[in-house]
Amino acid sequence: MLPVGLENLADLVRLKGDPAVFSTMLHGPRAPERTLEELEDDIDFWEVRGYGIWCIFRIRDGAFLGISGLMERPDGRGVALRYALWPEARGQGYAREAARAALEFGHRAGLQRIIAVARETNTASVAVLKALGLRQCGEFRNHGHRMLVFESLAADRAGNAARED
Repeated sequence: MLPVGLENLADLVRLKGDPAVFSTMLHGPRAPERTLEELEDDIDFWEVRGYGIWCIFRIRDGAFLGISGLMERPDGRGVALRYALWPEARGQGYAREAARAALEFGHRAGLQRIIAVARETNTASVAVLKALGLRQCGEFRNHGHRMLVFESLAADRAGNAARED
């Protein structure tokens, strides 16, 4: 995984503009102009916070698979885990691996609480979050959809790691 940069714009425009990928995301698929604005925000976020969104590439051939990372939610709920992969990259463990890396990075960077939000009907995302040990801590409605809020607490992860040793 590599932090996003302007060199990733073409891949991000395709990914974020594709309804098969972004229809379940907050605000849905993006226009190219919006994707550029988000990319610039992501680059700035890395510079200010020291964490953010990564691009995910397959090791064996360098194929762009999607994105994962951490970003401040625009609704004020906190720093959130995010991931979005091409449909053909799903079901192979990439989302779980990338999301786990982002969570661990965030907690090592000092974040005590990281949330994740998934549409209730996005069963694949909900399964990834549960597999990573996030627990549901709330819900809200967004454009008629029930959104589930999950959280990962640094104290819980430290306790789990100590029990595993």
